[in-house]
Order: sequence, then C-alpha cells, then structure tokens
Amino acid sequence: MHEAMPPPVTTITLRYFEGCPHWRLAEDRVRAVVAELGGGGFELTRERIETPEDAARVGFGGSPTVLVDGRDPFPAAGAVGLACRVYRTEAGVEGPPSVASLRRALAGRPIEQDPPD
Repeated sequence: MHEAMPPPVTTITLRYFEGCPHWRLAEDRVRAVVAELGGGGFELTRERIETPEDAARVGFGGSPTVLVDGRDPFPAAGAVGLACRVYRTEAGVEGPPSVASLRRALAGRPIEQDPPD
C-alpha cells in the first residue's frame, strides 16, 4: 500500500528591512490572501535584510519584496539595496502589492507591472 503524498507547499518569503513603513501591511495582505485561498498549502516566512551587503548578496530589490517559491512574481526594474519598493496597483502606486496582485501571484498567474516613472 502506498502512502499518500502530502500536497505541495508554496513558500512565500517576505523580504524587508526594519525601517520600511510598508512591510507589515504587505504581510497582512499576504496573510489575508492565504486565508482567502483556504490557508493550506502555504508557508510564510520573513527574511529581514539588515545591511547593504545582505541586500547585494540576495539581490534585494527593495522593501517589501514578496517571493513565491523563491521567485519575485512582480517584475520591476530597480537598483539592489536597502530601499523602499513601490508597486503599481489598481489604486495607483502603493508601498505593498495589492491584494488582487497577491491573489494572482499565489494562483500562479502572470502579473504585469510597469516600473514606476
């Protein structure tokens, strides 16, 4: 008899630096979308980026950055470093990604986002 394999887990990593004013709202939005999707099958971790060297080592594109299975689903052009990141959303430019954008990202659908002007 074969044991049933557990369903795959999607890993969500929230990268941020402590001085970022938007990372907590980003985390709240991720948690809301995970709950909306049933909560199972997702694992959320935080990764605090503390120094410019850490930022360079991981290719940190700004705070907050949401990674889904290690991949940034929000295309953006920008410098690597300890900086705030902005996202184009349905409501305009915001510090964290929108709930709708996170929903698409966690459903595995492509997200189109133009870099800010």
